[in-house]
Amino acid sequence: MKISLKNIFLFITIFIASCSIPKTYEVVISQGNLVDQEMMDQLEVGMTESQVKFVMGTPLISDTFYPNRWDYLTSVTQGSKTYTEQKISLYFEDNKLARWEGELISDS
Repeated sequence: MKISLKNIFLFITIFIASCSIPKTYEVVISQGNLVDQEMMDQLEVGMTESQVKFVMGTPLISDTFYPNRWDYLTSVTQGSKTYTEQKISLYFEDNKLARWEGELISDS
């Protein structure tokens, strides 16, 4: 098979041009638990774990080393740009909700 100079030039031109093609669309990716203010307003100290799951949903992280802490994480990204990252941690004592930490990021 004979490779001509014309084919090599064409290959290099296409390769260089493909590196400079602008990205026209990147998908917005929502990951984690989508927690809103209505859900947070329903939380009360003393709720059972099943009541919390009913209100908040299953936690994204339920660590075996810290079974009394549930973490609800949310991340919204588009390509390499991050729009939202929030973390809400719920703490339990004797299978009852004792307290929570974290704040919702407002959409305004």
